[in-house]
Amino acid sequence: MSQLLFNPFKDLIFDEHFCFLSGVLTTEEMTVFPKWLMAHFKFGHERVEMMDKAKSYHYEDLKLPCSPEVKQAFEELDLKIQDAYKNGFEGMADLDEKLLFLWTGRMVYGLLYYEMVYERDRLLRKGEDFELSPSLKARFGHFHLMLQSIIEPISFVGKKPWSIVVFPLKYSSDIFSYRDDTINLMFSFGVNGFGFIACLQDNGVIEEKQKEVLEKIEGHVLHPVQFEELYARFHYTDYILQYVPEYKIGNDDHGITIEVDSDGKAPLFGFWNEDIFAQLLSNYWQVYGIEKDDILQPQRPLLSFLENPYTKDFVLPKSINLPF
Repeated sequence: MSQLLFNPFKDLIFDEHFCFLSGVLTTEEMTVFPKWLMAHFKFGHERVEMMDKAKSYHYEDLKLPCSPEVKQAFEELDLKIQDAYKNGFEGMADLDEKLLFLWTGRMVYGLLYYEMVYERDRLLRKGEDFELSPSLKARFGHFHLMLQSIIEPISFVGKKPWSIVVFPLKYSSDIFSYRDDTINLMFSFGVNGFGFIACLQDNGVIEEKQKEVLEKIEGHVLHPVQFEELYARFHYTDYILQYVPEYKIGNDDHGITIEVDSDGKAPLFGFWNEDIFAQLLSNYWQVYGIEKDDILQPQRPLLSFLENPYTKDFVLPKSINLPF
């Protein structure tokens, strides 16, 4: 059955006449970012840049061609997320992780779709062919297949193919923070009440790698500077991950099953370079005026607002003298 499902990365099909998820001909469309989210935080008119910074769009203008079935499925999902959102951290934490995967996946894939279209058109103007490496085709193809579980009988067996963590978070009530990395399929979301981080195709290994610090933050309402540091840790861990996620995809009378294929192999991580991490972290902390040289100083451990650099004890959020 999986062989019959639409895979746009096989022949690099990104066309406004075909549903982005099912591949059927359509004249319908849906926004990349949920309308209620853009309306609630009033960011629809703001601009988002493509990766090369040469092109940007208004968030509200980012739209995906979709079939009526796909549009309805995501609208129903939006209602579930919106209801959970109203209940803050408890509501979001009670959600099935698969719903968060699909909800964040819609936005990450939507941005990826625009990156594919933009790069294809840019190369076409230069008379060059648009190609992706086999590894990216496989990675994005698996991600797309998993997203199709919103309309197809696709189930996940055993270990989940993602890392998703939800935690209490304190922000000023009018602040909405989100970050994404479309190529590495990552997403973070933070508002007053809760935040979450999603690595959408790491097979759970990044969450496992950060298990120690995740256990320390349990039961605490994070300060925003801690949230940014946690995402930086997830992001850099993904960067040094030397591991290609593999899956056993089965078909039976009940549909498609997707199972993480670990084959007994432990994930490998490259060397943690504090200089590179400090640069990444400074990008996230720049709103606080914290520069790389403040994070990485000679003869001193790396600055952290999650763990005391000497004792490794958790830093209590109320002890942090920085604005929310």
